[in-house]
Amino acid sequence: MKAMAQDARPLDGLLVVDFSQFLSGPLASLKLADLGARVIKVERPGSGDLCRHLYLSDTDIDGDNSLFHAINRNKESLTADLRDEDDKRMLWALLRRADVMIQNFRPGVIERQGFGYDAVSEINPGIIYGSISGFGEEGPWKDLPGQDLLAQARSGLLWLTGSRDDPPMPMGLAVADMMAGNALVQGLLAGLVGKGLHGRGAHVQTSLFEAMIDFQFEVLTTHLNDGRRVPTRSAINGAHSYLGAPYGVYQTADGYLAIAMTPSLERLATLMEVEGLSHWYGDAAALMTHRDEIKAIMSRAVIQRSTRAWLDVLQPADIWCSEVLDWPQMLASEAFQALDFHQVIRRNGTVELNALRGPLRIDGQTLKSPRAAPELGADRDKIINELLSDLMPAESNQTN
Repeated sequence: MKAMAQDARPLDGLLVVDFSQFLSGPLASLKLADLGARVIKVERPGSGDLCRHLYLSDTDIDGDNSLFHAINRNKESLTADLRDEDDKRMLWALLRRADVMIQNFRPGVIERQGFGYDAVSEINPGIIYGSISGFGEEGPWKDLPGQDLLAQARSGLLWLTGSRDDPPMPMGLAVADMMAGNALVQGLLAGLVGKGLHGRGAHVQTSLFEAMIDFQFEVLTTHLNDGRRVPTRSAINGAHSYLGAPYGVYQTADGYLAIAMTPSLERLATLMEVEGLSHWYGDAAALMTHRDEIKAIMSRAVIQRSTRAWLDVLQPADIWCSEVLDWPQMLASEAFQALDFHQVIRRNGTVELNALRGPLRIDGQTLKSPRAAPELGADRDKIINELLSDLMPAESNQTN
């Protein structure tokens, strides 16, 4: 697929100043950068974003870890000490020109540094200002560490994953950070549209906790209206606490098979030649009340054949099912290749990193960009010369 040219992207010309660190805020600015925005990442001199040194594995790429490269590609780095008056004047000058600012400090921290929403909007009333906290700006948890696993743990999510006898199980991804970052993007884009309609800026706020609650809104709504019964995970092949049999993942003779909703238990049992299920035919309630019994019978049948054999039976009959792939299998699949998801990004013209593009396509074009995450402070002089030379005294224009 063809990559969309920078000047054709919908946010080309938008200036984003990103004070955030780690994952949630930088993920939001990454999405804006892919859509064409110019993102300037503000980092502390010497150490930069702590995420530069938060290793997921022992993979080091040109002095930074793979996580930092993944979420900070396509950005510029500006070093600034928020305690230094010259650097603060530089940032104020930059924020006067910014369209969007992002921060994810604990509540009160950015305000003490002098860059809270009230202060920034006073000098730039039209700014769309995005804030991500751990648990909101009010309440007894507001000062607690805003970390992904902790937000998952307090949200109730850990009791939805796995099977009944499993302990609380977190998701194997930083889902709170990612959901909060994507939620913030939605709010920032809404703020920009609103500004175009009525001319006003906005303060867009979310938190890891709110993102986790919203992530569960479908099943939480059920809980709030069914007498507040606690969801019960299936004892066998758990996949969704609120869905009945046969929904789940089953071991086959050589792998695993995921089975989702089916037209009827009778049709599925007939196709799969499974005996022992007939007394539940036509009883929709039984799929939940006898969920584990049905799934146990299904499990004994599914393990008798290979995954491919089951797919050959079920897919032509339009039964919703799938093989369970690991990463190498997924990446090698024709479906992945057809989406042209892989991209190579480069730093200094020599260092190459395999990466993934964002999930959007616009007018049939992808939002790929070969530009890697910046080295710490690499763009400071360029930013000052291009954006701030007419607003700052010459003595402040020195590389930090």
